[in-house]
Amino acid sequence: GDGGAAARAATPGVYTGRGGTMRALLISANTEQSDIVPLPLGPALVAAACQRAGHEARLLNLMFVEDPRAAIQHSLEEFQPDLVGVSVRNIDDQNMDSPKFLLPPVRDVVAACRSFSDAPIVLGGAGYSIFPESALTYLGADMGVRGEGEAVFPELLERVAKGAPVRGLPGLYLPGHAPSDRAFASNLDPFGLPEPGAWIPPVANAKDFWIPVQTRRGCPLDCTYCSTSTIEGRGIRRRSPRAVVEWMARMVSRGLHNFHFVDNTFNLPLSYAKEICRGIIQKGLDINLWCIIYPKWVDRELTELLARAGCREVSLGFEGGSDGRLKSFNKQFSTEEVRTISKMFGEAGIPRFGFLLLGGPGETRETVEESLAFADSLDVESLKVTVGVRIYPETPLAATARAEGIIAPEDDLLLPRFYLAPPLRDWLPERVAAYRASHPKVM
Repeated sequence: GDGGAAARAATPGVYTGRGGTMRALLISANTEQSDIVPLPLGPALVAAACQRAGHEARLLNLMFVEDPRAAIQHSLEEFQPDLVGVSVRNIDDQNMDSPKFLLPPVRDVVAACRSFSDAPIVLGGAGYSIFPESALTYLGADMGVRGEGEAVFPELLERVAKGAPVRGLPGLYLPGHAPSDRAFASNLDPFGLPEPGAWIPPVANAKDFWIPVQTRRGCPLDCTYCSTSTIEGRGIRRRSPRAVVEWMARMVSRGLHNFHFVDNTFNLPLSYAKEICRGIIQKGLDINLWCIIYPKWVDRELTELLARAGCREVSLGFEGGSDGRLKSFNKQFSTEEVRTISKMFGEAGIPRFGFLLLGGPGETRETVEESLAFADSLDVESLKVTVGVRIYPETPLAATARAEGIIAPEDDLLLPRFYLAPPLRDWLPERVAAYRASHPKVM
């Protein structure tokens, strides 16, 4: 490259390229922390893909900077990127009581990029993929990639380098233009996994971080409220267990020992989950891990393998405590299966973190009490009870909410909207507050 950034398009989708090696700056805009510090695996994967394609890529994680605008200015002026990617992790905090809308700081990031560079700005990330059109409009970027950025972003760099139109790339959104359909890779191994130097900061407590591990994408289970298939598609696509375990071993060799599997359903399919565990055991990795378990398709062998592999907690998203409530969410399991599986994890010595989601369509005072009693009977080590269900586009819950007049037909749902069964609106928040007060391990 010659050190000059590509010019922003006068016509959407056409840029003045400079040819040669391109430079991409990937910005992880998230600064929200929960129980763990979320590390930017997604932007790191895209940066690694750009590098494999022969381009230069850097990652700026705003989580660890005191002055985001100054950090953005420094990176843009020092690196002179041809393309800037901004990762949108979350839209809001899913808290119905006092929802926090998380996009205004991201809009500030986009504005800072505009101030200090002419490079086109591209949105991506899980949050963006749920709201590709409305988030693009709200944030004011040049374009957005819905879906797998590792595949699209390097090709986007190539087209910008040549001054070729970028329209037509899978899942690419441009203001005022219809997007192309997304394309999902059938095998995730070619995308690789990022080495720690690019995305795990060299800070004193880095060894305490929980490293996100994504072994597969996609979910065919169609829970009525869930956005996973909107983000990742319905088909399950995997990395080879060997590639995952060897990557984890490299992390361990650098002093990192805490891993959380961010797969929406770690045990789907069951045989694949067992392969991952066996690989960890065979490598002799000294690690702590936790994962999300769908309470079906679990046997005693899996619980024992997870325990031997270093599992310190499983998240059990049973969400309801009666078979009727589970059916209303389109869950594929029964309360008896939840009870059996929870007991198996308990007997394996693995703590369980349960989840209840109250207030959805058809919820009544009686079903709430049934769910709370069911949760009590499981005696899990910790429990999170959520009141109200965040409504996401392209879900059966959104269709129900529109049919009932809870949301308007034209509401794009970017601003957080929640479903709470109308008869329970005054009673349920107070009932759950009282329940929490009498149950110290309930959040």
